[in-house]
Amino acid sequence: MKIDAATRKVHQMAVAARRRAYAPYSKFKVGAALEGSGGRLYSGSNVENASYGGTVCAERVAILKAVSEGVKKFKQIVVVTDAKPPAAPCALCLQTMAEFFDPGTRIHLASPMAVLSTRLFSELLPLPFGPRQLRGER
Repeated sequence: MKIDAATRKVHQMAVAARRRAYAPYSKFKVGAALEGSGGRLYSGSNVENASYGGTVCAERVAILKAVSEGVKKFKQIVVVTDAKPPAAPCALCLQTMAEFFDPGTRIHLASPMAVLSTRLFSELLPLPFGPRQLRGER
């Protein structure tokens, strides 16, 4: 799959983040990196916990880092796993994305070697519950 230079850089950052994953229980390491609307990049890796409910996914780590620095709009995210086919974000990550991603935000699913698939956020979560729905109810 051919990707642009910006996506290549985000992929490389996600691969590096995956190497830092803390996954002693599942052994399923995930890295994620995203590009904010201003072009700044943020990364995260999954961090497991012996109390499984305390585990945080790589996608959410990256999003929360960006939001904690004031970024709330995103162009794209790359999620890197060893899964075949590449793993998509879990439902909780998609719900977090619903808070900040537009329907057209690109989600790239990748291996450490390459981006293998690209989807729009609206394809992975076609009927999100988020800020738009709350504003519509008031």
